[in-house]
Amino acid sequence: MTSLDNSVRALEVSREPGKPPIATAPVTADLDEAVRWVTGALPAIRAELLSSGCLMLRGLPVTTNEAFAAVRDVLFPKRANYKEKATPRSDFGDGVFSSTDLPAVQPIRLHNENSYTLDFPGALLFGCLIAPETGGATTVGDMRKALALLPEDLRERCEKMGWLLVRNYSEMAGLPWQTSFATEDKAVAEAYCTENTIGYEWVDEDSFRTTQRRSAVVTHPVTGDRVWFNHMAFWNSWSLDPDIRDVLVETYGEDGLPFATYVGDGTALTREEAEALNEVYNKVTMRETYQAGDLLLVDNILCAHGREAFTGARKIVVGMGDPVALADCAPTAQPSTTRYGA
Repeated sequence: MTSLDNSVRALEVSREPGKPPIATAPVTADLDEAVRWVTGALPAIRAELLSSGCLMLRGLPVTTNEAFAAVRDVLFPKRANYKEKATPRSDFGDGVFSSTDLPAVQPIRLHNENSYTLDFPGALLFGCLIAPETGGATTVGDMRKALALLPEDLRERCEKMGWLLVRNYSEMAGLPWQTSFATEDKAVAEAYCTENTIGYEWVDEDSFRTTQRRSAVVTHPVTGDRVWFNHMAFWNSWSLDPDIRDVLVETYGEDGLPFATYVGDGTALTREEAEALNEVYNKVTMRETYQAGDLLLVDNILCAHGREAFTGARKIVVGMGDPVALADCAPTAQPSTTRYGA
């Protein structure tokens, strides 16, 4: 048995407050040897992911899209699709994407990937091919802890009624419907909405509005943990920079924003409620400065993720795997095309 074989018997994990767990891989001669180490360590890696909700692997020679894809295929043999696109991404092929193409100065709040779809990635893998000069961490937060910290009244309302998402697709703000639904055919977009419990209407010849209600609280199908799982604070207008919010509301009106979120019955969050939600996210946020080659695994149900603003040339790629159906997560509110009680 080689020293590399011995090294995978147990995964040594560093744990520090405010940081995700970090496991440092042994020095490997090349990518093939690194893939063999990941393969041997896979049971321990998956066990840690289910326990902690996230895990950073450090020290692997992952510096290209191809190397990232090779390791991703070991960690997540079953890929998941990115549906109902909401942010710009670059597609590098073979299921490897940029984490986001939003401007470097714009931080991204914690959220669970595709929480608004009927099936979603159960796990995410972020890979640092080029580390930023400053900032730029992929932040993570434990949504089990977030659920426990929520204001009781708001948590109870959302458990019962879910959360409501209204999207407006246009060339002027957000993404056009053609990009989000990956089609130029209106009938195809309409059929997707019908099949996926999304209400829709054409506001004008080429502007599309959708409405979907989803559960705000779900249960992890493997661990049995109940978690806060949604984009309610992420896409709420009160979470925007005040100046940006004023411009968007003045330009498009409250009902014309690219994204708007509500409690499931259509009740708008107050500024204080949105601030309370974001404060919960702040309390559970963990971060670690990227080094080239770092891989960050995230259980997309147990943990939300975000991004810090950054400077310098940063290249973070992402792969999605372990698809999960919402129906398998004991949703406390069933999917609907309308607000609760309508």
